[in-house]
Amino acid sequence: MKLTFLTTDDPIYLPGFFDRVLSRWAPDTVAVYVVPPLYKRQTSLQAAVRYMQTFGVIAAVHLVARVLWAKLRGESIASVCARRNIRCESVGDVNAPEFLERMRAEAPDVLVSVSTPQIFKTPLIELPRLGILNIHGAILPQYRGVMPSFWMMANGERQAGVTIYFVDEKIDSGERVALEVFDIEPRETLDQFLRRSKGIAADLLSRVLGRLARGEDIERSQIDLAAGSYFSWPDPPAVRRFRAAGHRLW
Repeated sequence: MKLTFLTTDDPIYLPGFFDRVLSRWAPDTVAVYVVPPLYKRQTSLQAAVRYMQTFGVIAAVHLVARVLWAKLRGESIASVCARRNIRCESVGDVNAPEFLERMRAEAPDVLVSVSTPQIFKTPLIELPRLGILNIHGAILPQYRGVMPSFWMMANGERQAGVTIYFVDEKIDSGERVALEVFDIEPRETLDQFLRRSKGIAADLLSRVLGRLARGEDIERSQIDLAAGSYFSWPDPPAVRRFRAAGHRLW
């Protein structure tokens, strides 16, 4: 089975995820394509300012320091791929005609999206033989949208989940093929939760890919968007609820 991964440039959480997944699936992986970690054509400066306005100056400085330290240590998706002899390239727009042509030439059986901050259009969705799998860190259709881990903790949820689904043209929508539910630990920081969640997601994805590779039938259920919830970027009241519940970012 030929796999291609689409992801984003995150040196903190995603190198560990890919190391875990590619330890099993490197021989089947054609390439990993990395897009910028930006939403709605924002610049890096705009993203930094938004983060600072939401979480405060200290949190923003801490995040920048962690990113720089990770890069100084050589922690990246590209370094994980290099260790396993997998091609890793940057791409600006996964819906661009030139990228679609490349995908047609590579002919992947499955595209796997991991935290890709771009909305997939129909030509890309229809390109891989089996479809595009996406991973969402919540129990869909609840907590669709941005930063579901933060929102679940801010809203006092006691359980979280990881959902894997074949995408359609809508946001966090499609046919669910796997779900794992787990507890949110008391006083767990967002950083600790994200690391644990990424490990669960990696193992769940490997199980799904294994079933696809063996040609097994996988039960699919349409995600009912009318029964769910959607959250955008956190606002100051949500940050206050998050902290009032005893949670910290790190």
